[in-house]
Amino acid sequence: MADLPTHTIVFEILTRLPAKDVGRSKSVCKQWYALLSTQDFVKIHCSRSVVSSNQRVLLIDDLTCSVRPIISNNNDYGPSSTVTFPFHHQNNDVSILSHLNGLLCVCLNHTYELLLWNPTTIAFKRLSTPDSHGFYINNLDAIGLYVDADDDYKVLHIKRRSGVLSVYVYSREVDSWRNIPFITRQEYLSPHFNWSAGTFCGGTLYFTVCECWIGGTNVVICFDVNSEQFKEISFPPVPSNGMVQGVLVNVKNVLHMFASTGMFEMTIDLWTLQGDYWIKVLSCPPIPPISLSLWCDITHYVTNGNWFVMTKLGKLFTIEMDMKPFECFYPVSWFRGFKGAVFVQTIVSPSI
Repeated sequence: MADLPTHTIVFEILTRLPAKDVGRSKSVCKQWYALLSTQDFVKIHCSRSVVSSNQRVLLIDDLTCSVRPIISNNNDYGPSSTVTFPFHHQNNDVSILSHLNGLLCVCLNHTYELLLWNPTTIAFKRLSTPDSHGFYINNLDAIGLYVDADDDYKVLHIKRRSGVLSVYVYSREVDSWRNIPFITRQEYLSPHFNWSAGTFCGGTLYFTVCECWIGGTNVVICFDVNSEQFKEISFPPVPSNGMVQGVLVNVKNVLHMFASTGMFEMTIDLWTLQGDYWIKVLSCPPIPPISLSLWCDITHYVTNGNWFVMTKLGKLFTIEMDMKPFECFYPVSWFRGFKGAVFVQTIVSPSI
């Protein structure tokens, strides 16, 4: 260590600081401000921040937005801290559409505007433009947030308007939108098909596309973020005698799906993607009946060997899974989940 340059030692120490401490450290001197503002520093700091102890749960209520740690001892929420929205909004107006490396892509429901927001640094960037890009309509559009091979954060926006599907990509680097081609089956343009938010895993964005009735068609749409090519793969072979929902999760850069089926009681199977085929990992016991009002308020998390069903008030119940590869908490349901997200605290900026 004594042979290392002072600059290298300082760099190594600062990349291990919590995100909020990095923000405070920028005011120490001009040299530190310049160092902590470089893209190399931000990238390395982010890679070292993606750990379970740095994960937080962000919950949006009608009037407030709060951030809570997850207590590892009892796998429940810790004390909350209030977050002030840095942008104008109305009550119950902010929907969380996607999240990656501390950035949230959110929509302001009264204006339909898309924003990138880092709730740790409070920085945000409006993505809407005068030529009608960056406006999101719930139940018709789909959003995916990703990083390409050049370390450029991008937003994929799939828009369905009057039977026409258009796809646009926003680049943080060049601060603009552009159209890309996407040819798909005509039936997927129907509002009877529900598109999930995109899940980024291994250089690909994955979307579930599920028909909104019993026995309907269910597929997975894949978008290679570097070639910008789309393809379709099959859904896991789950029973079709009830409502079907597939929730995608990136676990250690391997794609998993929690596929739920049923009506009054739901059965959940965990699948993992190998190539273009799904392999069943386990089956959970049926979930006890839950009232609709409570179910619409639920967020799920997975961690070491357990699956936790959480509401805004805390843990509802636990299912033992014996899945040791899940070392961190992962959100595994986006159903009515626009008001919550699991994210890591980073200094990644929504703009360059």
